[in-house]
Amino acid sequence: MSNERIDRLEERLAWMQRHMTEQDKAMLEMAGQLDRLKAEVTRLKQRPDAGQPNAETNPADERPPHY
Repeated sequence: MSNERIDRLEERLAWMQRHMTEQDKAMLEMAGQLDRLKAEVTRLKQRPDAGQPNAETNPADERPPHY
């Protein structure tokens, strides 16, 4: 192999390694965000008023679901 060809392969390898490192960081950030969102959803589901309409609100005053 010529030195030029080896140099190009080394450049490509270095680029791919950087790209993989960046992707790994992004995946870790997304996994952390997903964990936080799951915990928040679980916490919201456990609230006593979760999914229950507020007794003080009048259903006639509520906006229709398409808003």
